[in-house]
Amino acid sequence: MADGALIVTARLPKDLHGWATRLRDAHFPPERNYLEAHVTLFHALPPQCEDEARGMLSRLCAECAPVDARLEGLMSLGGGTALKLSSPGMLELRDAIADHFHGMLTAQDQHRPRLHLTIQNKVKSAEAKALQAELAGTIEPRGFRFAGLALFRYAGGPWDSLGEWSFRGKAHV
Repeated sequence: MADGALIVTARLPKDLHGWATRLRDAHFPPERNYLEAHVTLFHALPPQCEDEARGMLSRLCAECAPVDARLEGLMSLGGGTALKLSSPGMLELRDAIADHFHGMLTAQDQHRPRLHLTIQNKVKSAEAKALQAELAGTIEPRGFRFAGLALFRYAGGPWDSLGEWSFRGKAHV
């Protein structure tokens, strides 16, 4: 990811965010753990789109109610472990953002993501499988609602926050 690229995430409710961040802190390799738990919707919008992205995210959040989602369970990343999420509403919202930025998306961002919260990454497969075995049966599926959207700038390690917006509308996109 190029320095300066813009990252769009879906904001979690505080309780789920705190719990997932604690799991991440416990299991993510510490030398690479710069971030709290997050759900990435876009990995690299062009830096020159910052003002446009801020405006769009602000407008969408003003119009949209909190978006229903579900924690499904564990998900293997090969060399890592994540919490699998499902949310047709968030994927529809993401599609609207992707349509707006058509022609400016990286190859990775042109495709719908598998929604997830990474709690371990860039470890050996055996280490990831061991964590998945350890956590099996402890991750309870549950519903939740995404709280809003956030925009960050990639800075080579930690991300620079450019803004957070809460869903406050009455209807979904």
